[in-house]
Amino acid sequence: MARVNQTSLVSEFILMGLSSRPEDQKPLFILFLTMYLVTIIGNLFIILAIRSDPQLQTPMYFFLSFLSFTDICFTTTIVPRMLVNFLSEKTISYAGCLTQMYFIYALGNTDSCLLAVMAFDRYVAICDPFHYVTTMNHRCCVLLVAFSCSLPHFHSLLHTLLLNRLIFCDSNVIHHFLCDLSPLMKLSCSPTFVNEIVIMSECSVVLVTPFLCITFSYVRILVAVLKIPSAAGKRKAFSTCGSHLTVVTLFYGSIFYIYLQPLSTYTARDHIATLVYTVLTSMLNPFIYSLRNKDLKQGLRKLMGRRKP
Repeated sequence: MARVNQTSLVSEFILMGLSSRPEDQKPLFILFLTMYLVTIIGNLFIILAIRSDPQLQTPMYFFLSFLSFTDICFTTTIVPRMLVNFLSEKTISYAGCLTQMYFIYALGNTDSCLLAVMAFDRYVAICDPFHYVTTMNHRCCVLLVAFSCSLPHFHSLLHTLLLNRLIFCDSNVIHHFLCDLSPLMKLSCSPTFVNEIVIMSECSVVLVTPFLCITFSYVRILVAVLKIPSAAGKRKAFSTCGSHLTVVTLFYGSIFYIYLQPLSTYTARDHIATLVYTVLTSMLNPFIYSLRNKDLKQGLRKLMGRRKP
């Protein structure tokens, strides 16, 4: 009975979005529609190029194809809702808001885990090349992807269930363009102490552990690369890691800025950092990974060549 009373208090939320000025809505709609289409098309081309080119059937590109697929799903969880809000009413149902939040955290943390797996792959390739084929065999790659995709769903489910027990009885206006934990918790009429403790402890572990794995991998890679005698060998090793490091910096830099801070300090200024890891990184990934990668550029050229009449 308490659950019925709780959900009847607030049946929907209002997402204020990036701007409340009417004259900004159409330009923002065009901007984010363009970014969304670029994200979908770019990541789709990466997946098709990897699947169709036998030379790209390696663990590194296997993980990259799953990262691209996750980016498509991640962006689709957020941007279409934003586009609707730009041109029509900004309401989202209680269930719809929790559902969006669940997939944002599940897919966002899947991205995080996949980036850690890709760093481990580069570590084995550069630091232990003679055992690379046996270490990064197909079974190991599948297990790493399965772990990266499944664990974040448990993490997301925990926070969704904890949020679902809160009571929303006053304002239903979310000063954000998506349903996120911090702005939702600010609207709660009930104590959020447990939620904040879990965020600062469990969230920190889930975010920091992959980042530490990436840091450890690249420290070992750096030590190994500096021991390579030839300058050409060093350039080749750094070129295979540079694109991945760029993505890691964009992704984790914005995430740490948002989530490793107290709830009371969360403001609308954090919208920009949220845009970086939710929309911008997913859009830039295909360009970052293809511009400095000769094999992938060749695979994309082959794919485009097949599609020409």
